[in-house]
Amino acid sequence: MDSSNAFASLATFKLPSPCRLLASACCPDKDLVVLIARLGGRDRISLWKMQGSRKWEVDIATDDVPATVASLVWHPDGQTIAVVHESGRITMHSVQDGRTERSLSINSCRGAQTVPKVVGAWWFPGLSESTTDVIPDIFKRNGVKTGSALSILKILPLLDPLKETSRHVTATDLFAFQGTQTRSTRKTSVPDVITQWPSLVPILEDISISSPDQTDENHKSGSADNLFRKADEDSLLALADQSGGLHLFLAGTYCLGTVTLPGGHPPIFLYKHPNPPLLLFHSESPDGDFFSAGMQPMLVNVPLLGTPAVREFARLSSAARELMRYIMSVLDEMKEAWLGSASVTGAREIGKTWVESLEKRLKEEYEEDPDAVFELTSFLVTGSMSEGLSDFILSSDQTSDRALQKWDNAITDALTKMCDYSNMRIIPALQRLHIVLDEIRGWSLMSHLAPFGLNTSDIVTCLSLVERGIFVSAWLATEAKKELRTFKQFLNFIRYEMTVANMSGESQAFLDYDILEVNNYLMSGFMASQIDRWFTGSAPQFNPGDLCTSQTPKSLDDALELARTAFQDPSQTAWQPNVVRIELSQLDRNLDVLVQKLAMRCQQAFAQASPATARSATVPADSGAVLTKAKELSPTPKNNCLFICHRVIRDDNEVNGVFLSAKSCSTVFNVHSPMVTYMYLSRMPCGQYARVAGSFEVAILECSVDMDGDEGGDLDILDAEFFDDNVIVLVYRIKGTQGPIYVGTMNYTMLRYQRLESEEYVSGPAQKDMIVDMLQRWREGHLMGGGVPITKCRRLSACKSGSISMAVNGRVGRRVVCVLGGDGMTMEVIDMEGDEMEADAASEMEMVGA
Repeated sequence: MDSSNAFASLATFKLPSPCRLLASACCPDKDLVVLIARLGGRDRISLWKMQGSRKWEVDIATDDVPATVASLVWHPDGQTIAVVHESGRITMHSVQDGRTERSLSINSCRGAQTVPKVVGAWWFPGLSESTTDVIPDIFKRNGVKTGSALSILKILPLLDPLKETSRHVTATDLFAFQGTQTRSTRKTSVPDVITQWPSLVPILEDISISSPDQTDENHKSGSADNLFRKADEDSLLALADQSGGLHLFLAGTYCLGTVTLPGGHPPIFLYKHPNPPLLLFHSESPDGDFFSAGMQPMLVNVPLLGTPAVREFARLSSAARELMRYIMSVLDEMKEAWLGSASVTGAREIGKTWVESLEKRLKEEYEEDPDAVFELTSFLVTGSMSEGLSDFILSSDQTSDRALQKWDNAITDALTKMCDYSNMRIIPALQRLHIVLDEIRGWSLMSHLAPFGLNTSDIVTCLSLVERGIFVSAWLATEAKKELRTFKQFLNFIRYEMTVANMSGESQAFLDYDILEVNNYLMSGFMASQIDRWFTGSAPQFNPGDLCTSQTPKSLDDALELARTAFQDPSQTAWQPNVVRIELSQLDRNLDVLVQKLAMRCQQAFAQASPATARSATVPADSGAVLTKAKELSPTPKNNCLFICHRVIRDDNEVNGVFLSAKSCSTVFNVHSPMVTYMYLSRMPCGQYARVAGSFEVAILECSVDMDGDEGGDLDILDAEFFDDNVIVLVYRIKGTQGPIYVGTMNYTMLRYQRLESEEYVSGPAQKDMIVDMLQRWREGHLMGGGVPITKCRRLSACKSGSISMAVNGRVGRRVVCVLGGDGMTMEVIDMEGDEMEADAASEMEMVGA
């Protein structure tokens, strides 16, 4: 060893409560680390700076069900943390404040009610291709094809934004120091059909929907989501469960389905090739013994993942989802304004209260069930009112100027909102949805897109529902405008009669209402409004074309010719007394149920097509490892493998224009026996497109090290992890002692590897076969061994004994090692780029400056 304090200690700090440190806790491009604490049976995640200060802490549970973190993984851009729950739920948290940006479940991929425990998570970056075209994309299409549905949506006028949900501001939000407050995740009221809809992170402007103005500095104009989409659109999130299911998510949100791995065994290591759609993985053995796992990595080919059709379909599914969510939100707002909710009094309820008060006053006079419509109609026709009606109009609180004005404002606002929202929001959104579904119908007719499994009849059914929704929405706007006109006339009638009843002398009131309009409101809107039928009853079953008065449908040319003939003959344009009218009063028109049905049918169509990527996955028959030797280790305790880690080293050179995927696939694991502990390393060269070669190289090391010159000592290696393409980080202590604990580095590229041929095996060796051969060759003197070549090390000051947890970040400029003590209360951060002398010099400079 060069020095016992070759690295600088960046920070050592105490934690407020016992925490867990996962191997993937370090942020890839920032000096941040995630810790997991458990309080009251619920896991909480907290983000800490490497210097020891906490930025935020959030509760990952949204209900009373205990939440347990199974794994966490960082988005390649370092802006989002994906927290995987044991229940199969995934929450995406912003690195800025810990808020939950998105939430999804692997139920949507697997299609089952119960999901096995998640045992691994990986998030791979997408391939960033450089533009080689001579003519640059000056129009900035961002991969959108000209003439497609998405290109049409981008040039359409933006729809008005949705009403912002009120954000509950607490005293902590107002007065606590920003970044240190503890937040709890709030449950959002998103319909299940929208939650289960496969979708990417939406950019509303691309779907011609305006984004709501955000007052929060971190969320202005959806900047975080836009950066997330534009920075790495093709990233792949992979989750593995204990039953061997591999769940794939495009960009971390869009479900690509579940790939069932051979044998139903989960992978302990997974790597995605950056160019061809290949996945390399080591599968766990059935008995859970690392020795029985294959030496040769297995391959999964996902051909559809390498085509642009997956991204295009995901964008179409996302556009349809956001348009459907927009329609449902606008309709809910209209329904709440009219019928009310648990917290809001609807405009319709004010009219009902007015009628109930009138009937109560009439009952006091007649002592029987009164008829409010009859009393008001009789008063409207004859001009004389009963005593009970007179008392109500002249002395009731419901007929005061303030009460009538409140009723007027509520009904006017609600009906105006229905008219405007139907014409300017729901109908345009349905038309945009029709454009998207029409393109999906074209997809269903193309033979090369057959793997998506789109059913043309289902898409046609969705299109007919959209057309029906447009017609019913236009009908609602017309009916709302009509009812608002009659309601105004009714209020004018009430106000006029109140004025007349309170007049004295020769003064005269001005009659400003239409008796027919007032009677129309009394018949159709006073007791039971026609508007209620758009929110109650059954869904409409008619087609707009069925309402045509002509018995035989006409083409456009025939209709134009008939119009020209009618204009040339004056008698045809005169009043026609015997025009056939279609009775529409019996037609169902529940727009709310129709939209719910449309959302369900569309979601089913897209959810059925999104797993096409996983359905296209194939596992080559010769990619697995088969244990063929009968040799056994001596001694062979069942769980004598302490740890195992993997790394793929890429070679970015090109040969004959073909990208070489992985130059070597390295594995390191530690085996403990009563006599001596060995560390085995192996590397396997991979050829073109990750085809594994027929040989591999191995090295064997005794877990001992030279200390203080001539003295040597055996080591207990507590943990190890690949740091970069050259160095392995080890955490160890002297064997037979409880401490101290050291962090050291070892250059594994400088070891003496010996080539072993695998032709004698059927399809590649297992770890046990390789170890047997290595031990035999080592004992016979054919394989060179030696101690662990520790190049640099540092003695830990905080973690002095017991077990530890380690997380590393080997990225240039962020090279740190985080070590958490076994009690979970003390963490030490080691700067792997600085040494102790540099740290002391920096400390002296700070003191001089002070």
